[in-house]
Amino acid sequence: MIINDPKVHAEVMAVFARYEKALTSNDVVVLDELFWQSEHTIRYGGGENLYGAAEILAFRNARPSSGLERTLSRTVITTYGSDFATASTLFERETAPGKSGRQMQTWVRMADGWRVVAAHVSVIDTP
Repeated sequence: MIINDPKVHAEVMAVFARYEKALTSNDVVVLDELFWQSEHTIRYGGGENLYGAAEILAFRNARPSSGLERTLSRTVITTYGSDFATASTLFERETAPGKSGRQMQTWVRMADGWRVVAAHVSVIDTP
């Protein structure tokens, strides 16, 4: 298995950037597209545990659409072969001083492109 094949790594970096842009602009259509449309998809958030694409979409539609801007750091994308990857990043928001966010995503190449199949977001006091 090839770890971080440059072509595959570039693909996941691009889709991760697309996800980040959609997240900070609250583009729910793109966010929904990038999550695998399955009851097997899971997203653990800062205050919610979401099971299945329908629960994730309902959360996205109900959340506030302002104050989503953030600064990423220490982003690590690792690809495993040509169809599986993880993306991990830290984030800070000006609206949450003293807090550090952590985000991890598992990406799988499906027939219709790269999709998040599992995600975890949490916030801790800045170490």
